Amino acid sequence: MSRKIIFATGNENKMKEIREIMSDCGLEIVSMKEAGVMTDVVEDGDTFEENARIKALSIAKLVPEDIVLADDSGLEIDYLNKEPGIFSARYLGEDTSYEIKNQALLYRLTGVEKERRTARFVCAIAAVVPNHPVLTTRGTVEGYIGWKPAGTHGFGYDPIFYVDEYHCSTAELSMEQKNAFSHRGNALRAIKEALKKQGVLEP
Repeated sequence: MSRKIIFATGNENKMKEIREIMSDCGLEIVSMKEAGVMTDVVEDGDTFEENARIKALSIAKLVPEDIVLADDSGLEIDYLNKEPGIFSARYLGEDTSYEIKNQALLYRLTGVEKERRTARFVCAIAAVVPNHPVLTTRGTVEGYIGWKPAGTHGFGYDPIFYVDEYHCSTAELSMEQKNAFSHRGNALRAIKEALKKQGVLEP
């Protein structure tokens, strides 16, 4: 069995979610940075799944002994033809703050009623395990775009993404509440089960 799981991200907020959800997998979980892997991967796929696979396979070449997980996630807004989609992190430029990105999306939805503000968070995760086929899973969470940002607990597009069940934005939820139904949580739980079926993780 591989010694550890390397998650292809340097995002500390993301790593907190990952460690919380994967805490029972029995293996050490580290970020690329913690593993000493420094490389830039060009994600030029057409889908979340393709980008996750590209990232995972690229990192796996550098750490052939370990399990590598990579995700690609983003926000799809139906009224905007599913923008920003796979370009969520690069929307309006990679160095543009999410405060600006969120305000821009809210502006584009000015005057649009709730029924047409439907949106979802999507997360695809790819797992590369030595001597095993590449696995991919997808998790989603349905919601809508609110009329103003709210909350400080989340990151990215969380302040403008609202869920009817809680009547608030995902940035107003605790990590435990969010992880219970989030797109990344759903995709991580699915990849964890798939790795158990492969015998990579203990059942």
